[in-house]
Amino acid sequence: QVQLVESGGSLVQPGGSLRLSCTASRSIFSFNAMGWYRQAPGKQREWVAGLASGGGTNYAGSVKGRFTVSRDNAKKTLYLQMNNLQPEDTATYYCKVNMNWRDYWGQGTQVTVSS
Repeated sequence: QVQLVESGGSLVQPGGSLRLSCTASRSIFSFNAMGWYRQAPGKQREWVAGLASGGGTNYAGSVKGRFTVSRDNAKKTLYLQMNNLQPEDTATYYCKVNMNWRDYWGQGTQVTVSS
């Protein structure tokens, strides 16, 4: 079992930055893959960024160049640095990890981009 706790969501103006955190209840070396997803009101949940166990990263086209996913193994934490935020980035952001071919989700953190 894995518990994931996200934090860092907030209200931010367009062009601003936020860093989301996702802290796991066990070592992230246990995970096959980690990633961030988001869900805007009335829309389906969509993948945002991924971080493989070997360290490789990839991003959705809509956030590439603005968002960066990283991890701190000692803190058992996955991060999502979000720069140049736009209103269309408004959503609830979730982290997901895969361990032993099972997915685990956090509870989500709200990001609102508005002036």
